[in-house]
Amino acid sequence: MNPILHRLLPAAAMLALTGATAAAPPAAKPDVRAEIARRLEIKLEDVRPSPVDGLYEVQSGADVGYVSEDGRFYVDGDVFEMTSKHNLTEDRRKVGRLALLAGVKDADAIVFSPAGPVRHTLTVFTDVDCTYCRRMHQEIAEFNRLGFRVRYLMFPRNGPDTDAWRKAEAVWCSPDRQEALTRAKRGETVKAARCETPVAAQYELGRKLGIHGTPGIFTDRGEYLAGYMPPASMAEYLAEPAAAAKE
Repeated sequence: MNPILHRLLPAAAMLALTGATAAAPPAAKPDVRAEIARRLEIKLEDVRPSPVDGLYEVQSGADVGYVSEDGRFYVDGDVFEMTSKHNLTEDRRKVGRLALLAGVKDADAIVFSPAGPVRHTLTVFTDVDCTYCRRMHQEIAEFNRLGFRVRYLMFPRNGPDTDAWRKAEAVWCSPDRQEALTRAKRGETVKAARCETPVAAQYELGRKLGIHGTPGIFTDRGEYLAGYMPPASMAEYLAEPAAAAKE
């Protein structure tokens, strides 16, 4: 569920932003953006006029929605420009995704880099036991050969206190994380002394980004690709300048 919409559910209805009643004396009209931000508990800069007259765009991380000027209505959906069929809402999601991913340091990821120039960086949320995550990793050398730099973050799909979670932590606590991840994805048992890991933080980041399956792949243009894509297909997709407009 869109987290912005979730904030509205406990209330029976969103009050008009003016807050005026029939018996009350006229009052100065409040700052619409500020009032929307206050009600939705988001930053003022995350509220802006939308491309549609009468609606304000609201954003929380990678989630985008729309609120009417009077605050009575919330629209959970995408806005398309009809002539070009371009998804304007997805453009805003990409900005939000990139902002969230910018906070991830390489030191907190397991990185597989090409020997030559980097054409694109993929940030991949992975589950050690996921079949298609394993298939993708079997082709990591081909991804690298094609110029893809792959940053793996942990996303055990079933959450904390599961075998997949413990396997992710064992990989992270291993002296050679690349080698440990490769072994784990082959189905081998990885053992390591317990240590402090970023698994929980990465899992929560994945939830904020709206991941609903693994591998959850994010391109360096902010696109979200839910699921496995072969290396050659990924290269072809990202070679197209208009790829971002096709979602």
